[in-house]
Amino acid sequence: MTLVAEYAMEVANIDLQTPLVLKQEEVPFGNSFQGYGKLCKMMQMGIGAVLGPSSKHTALHLMSICDAKDVPYFYGHMLQSAEAFNLHPHQDDISKALHSLLIAFQWSRFIFLYESTEYLNILNTIMALYGPNGPIITVLRYDINLNGNFKSVLRRIRKSIDNYIVVVGSSETMPEFLRQAQQVGIINEDYKYIIGNLDFHSFDLDEYKYSEANITSLRMFSPEKLRVKELMLKLGYMYALDEFQNGSCPITVEMALTYDAVQLIAETTKHISLKAEPLNCTDRSDGVTEDGSTFKNYVRSLNIHKRTLTGQIYFEGNVRKGYTFDVIELQPSGIVKVGTWNELSNYTSQRLKPTSAIFENFDNTLVNRTFIILLSVPNKPYASLVESYKKLDGNNQYEGYGVELIKELANKLGFNYTLINGGNDYGSYNKTTNTSTGMLKEIREGRADLAVTDLTITSEREEAVDFSIPFMSLGIAILYVKPQQAPPATFSFMDPFSEEVWWYLGLAFLGVSLSFFILGRLSPKEWDNPCPCIEEPIELENQFTISNSLWFTTGALLQQGSEIAPKALSVRTVASIWWFFTLIMVSSYTANLAAFLTIETPTTLIENVNDLAENKGGVVYGAKRTGSTRNFFMTSEDERYKKMNEFMTKNPQYLTETNQEGFERVKNSKDHTYAFLMESTSIEYNTMRECSLKKIGDALDEKGYGIAMRKNWPYRDKFNNALLELQEQGVLAKMKNKWWNEVGAGICTSKAEQSDAKSLSMENLEGIYVVLLVGSGLALLHGIISWICFVIRKASNHKVSLKDAFTEEFKFVIDFSTYTRELKTSASIYSRSRNSSISIDTLDANNTQNI
Repeated sequence: MTLVAEYAMEVANIDLQTPLVLKQEEVPFGNSFQGYGKLCKMMQMGIGAVLGPSSKHTALHLMSICDAKDVPYFYGHMLQSAEAFNLHPHQDDISKALHSLLIAFQWSRFIFLYESTEYLNILNTIMALYGPNGPIITVLRYDINLNGNFKSVLRRIRKSIDNYIVVVGSSETMPEFLRQAQQVGIINEDYKYIIGNLDFHSFDLDEYKYSEANITSLRMFSPEKLRVKELMLKLGYMYALDEFQNGSCPITVEMALTYDAVQLIAETTKHISLKAEPLNCTDRSDGVTEDGSTFKNYVRSLNIHKRTLTGQIYFEGNVRKGYTFDVIELQPSGIVKVGTWNELSNYTSQRLKPTSAIFENFDNTLVNRTFIILLSVPNKPYASLVESYKKLDGNNQYEGYGVELIKELANKLGFNYTLINGGNDYGSYNKTTNTSTGMLKEIREGRADLAVTDLTITSEREEAVDFSIPFMSLGIAILYVKPQQAPPATFSFMDPFSEEVWWYLGLAFLGVSLSFFILGRLSPKEWDNPCPCIEEPIELENQFTISNSLWFTTGALLQQGSEIAPKALSVRTVASIWWFFTLIMVSSYTANLAAFLTIETPTTLIENVNDLAENKGGVVYGAKRTGSTRNFFMTSEDERYKKMNEFMTKNPQYLTETNQEGFERVKNSKDHTYAFLMESTSIEYNTMRECSLKKIGDALDEKGYGIAMRKNWPYRDKFNNALLELQEQGVLAKMKNKWWNEVGAGICTSKAEQSDAKSLSMENLEGIYVVLLVGSGLALLHGIISWICFVIRKASNHKVSLKDAFTEEFKFVIDFSTYTRELKTSASIYSRSRNSSISIDTLDANNTQNI
């Protein structure tokens, strides 16, 4: 909204001698108290006019203040107030537009769905326009529970006899309304909608384009308008100069009206100067804006259409007039303009006239012929009985993918058809006896012409009947439960790091501890007087024992600390590097531990067909007792499938009569130890509606569904050609999307899959190990050099042989049995050369002191 207002200012200031300046304040949505404070502060600085906030509640509060101070106030909501200029169409005008559409569409009864009581004024006006002889209107509030769940009301509509629906509601709830209506199953070819929301063009409508529901709405501007494209470019929509996707547009009515309000203010300032005088609204002062009333009166006299997005603007009082609505309709190609409405001429249709052709690819050889077609009922989504309060008969009682496929073929080829329930036995063929069963038998014996269902094309069946080209490709797959959350392990706290990292961390811990111990013995500054009160100690003590070194390293790793404080530079270097190392390691561990605690780590007993064949985790499996899936395993030469066939033969209790029975068995199996083998298309359909199930692994084979017909049937080629055309035109894909992903679906698709938490490996942390290794190595090198320099200085001060001094010092360093050093001992080479004792600190400072 800020970008829209700023761009509108840029456009308006082109022709203004005194440019407009935009001042803005952000207020939490619906916070009228804070909005009052911000507006008063702006008034104290001086403002000429106000563009109201998006919140209707806050807008009503602020416009009363502006009215008291005579400050012009502009807004764009479906909200009426005599205190400000509303650029949004009045509710009565929206009612007139809807009434014109209802008259044009000849709706004799319909359902009026509304969000809240503020929309009932639209209904009142429609009823007044109809008069006493109006249609039958069922009035329902779709947000009856105020919790965003509209399905209880939508289910009532599905059971109702009415399928014409008028919906009025806010732009916040309307997209969710459409989504839930689709899930309930009332967005299809049987329903017609009029959406009384002017933001319909800005919604994401891709998933409804192929629903075949007739959805009509209104809009105030076309996305093809040049100024709309320029605004879209300003907002960062780089594709604005190209064709708009599906005819939709992200510019909302509120954005467009804000833009137009700025143009209206700019046009007025060309004739009436508006002084932005400081005003005080906190002490109940009587000060008002000079020329404020004159400015408002001039606005009411204007009639402009240049540089506006929503067309002509003029006011009758404070009610905006002059606009024209585009009547738009959602079609497979997107949003299409089908007419216009304005107050003078009402609704004017601009639809293209339908073609006069009765059938595509008209062929009189099939016209007026009637075929008997077998379905498998119930067998969603291919065929099922229509849910209705009244009894249906004939073809009207069936719905589904197969029913719609036959309908499309009949429209192309011109034949009539009678649908019959052929049961769940698709049939098999016995070569030896030349007999068949099920649907194949009905077709061979002439009691049926076609069978349209999930009938797989197999070599065995092709010996009994002919098939059309496949209308759907698929393969055998495994239906199983989704991976479940793994039970907490005893040592799950170790999961944030990989096993390799833990091993290297242990080695680093021991290595650094050993570095402290070695450098502590090498560094003279780490040998301290154990009794500070004695000025001339007879021995020195080292704090870095093996146990103390391990304790110091442990304290740093656990972010605690210890009483040990290193003094030598080399030891302090190792300590600093270790502290940095532990900081990174502990931070990485903590961060990844949080991920492991918040993200469920799913586990599954089987991951592919190999696991299933080996009965991994005790998982058993089955398939439909008769049919192509069972035949696949019986005739396969693959060793895995032979083994699985042997298992199913020995355990017939795991086989089912129908796919639905197998689906229910997987869903209700205890401990998730049952998997079912079925066609991938059926798995896709079921997993879209049952969130706890999923397809495991890849398809085991490739095959297709075809329409079964009698051998050497003369119309086979015509059906094949029609199927090819439906495939090329995208009709088959649209139908599958409708029956798989739209009707009754959408339950599981909104849940985003959680990303797995992974243990940090050496690839993630090797850098900090390198830092630790290099730092420790440099510290160790410095410690050794410092020790060598110390021995050289000590030998020089005591005037002893350098070799003897190194020998004695090295023997002491590697004597790990003691952590104290006697300064006055006759065994030392230093006692034979001098009768004085020199302290370590004195030697280190190159100063001698006689004892």
